[in-house]
Amino acid sequence: MEWHDEGIILGTRRHGETSAILELMTCDHGRHLGLVRGGRSRRMQPMLQAGNRVDVIWRARMDEHLGMMQVEPVAFAAARLIEQPVALYGLQLAAAHLRLLPERDPHQNLFEILNVIVEHCDNSLIAGELLLRFELTMLEELGFGLDLKSCAATGGHENLAYVSPKSGRAVSRDAGAPWAEKLLEMPPFMSSPTVRAASLSEVISAFRLTGYFFNRHIWEPRAQRSPEARDGFLAALGRSLSNATGATAPVQERSILP
Repeated sequence: MEWHDEGIILGTRRHGETSAILELMTCDHGRHLGLVRGGRSRRMQPMLQAGNRVDVIWRARMDEHLGMMQVEPVAFAAARLIEQPVALYGLQLAAAHLRLLPERDPHQNLFEILNVIVEHCDNSLIAGELLLRFELTMLEELGFGLDLKSCAATGGHENLAYVSPKSGRAVSRDAGAPWAEKLLEMPPFMSSPTVRAASLSEVISAFRLTGYFFNRHIWEPRAQRSPEARDGFLAALGRSLSNATGATAPVQERSILP
């Protein structure tokens, strides 16, 4: 068995004295593990860091085996990520979400968003928005996607402001006004890929919404809790934006997602 693919490193763990087990999110083969001979050597360790992008060849006698990985660098990002708490926690959060999926199931859309996260994590507000959209895509891939395109009550596409906690469907401000206390607040950027998050409060509100559905459909049924990296990411995001000059960003009619 053999395949060739590109992957983003999610993590490594020691195996024996000299080798390492590498965990990748690949383009065509999903989240995949493999053994790297000599992975703990001085030459290999800088390459096998979370966030780096690599070319990988995987080989095994049978498909269900762990297999061997041969990797070559494509882009080094780990050194940049590790210096920024928002970026570091963001990558850890994305990895924690990806581990909810069955190993080796292809999810090319998630791979592409993860690649954009790694490339654009220097801006804290953009990083927050990208991780939020990553969570929305994760919910969809896990079978619990939210319908944020039109109002559940009127069918309209304008002024969407809430999400029903029962159905996961958007509700317009006028239609939801009588039940506003029972609905989940939805910031404008969540319903459109061309609208950017305007402030930290919008990003936090959006994560509160996705967190509700993760807890209801995924974490609680699996007897799990919200990843520690999620709390760390939101805390780092708050610190970064509160210390920055002009913590709000203007809305731009452009999406940086693929």
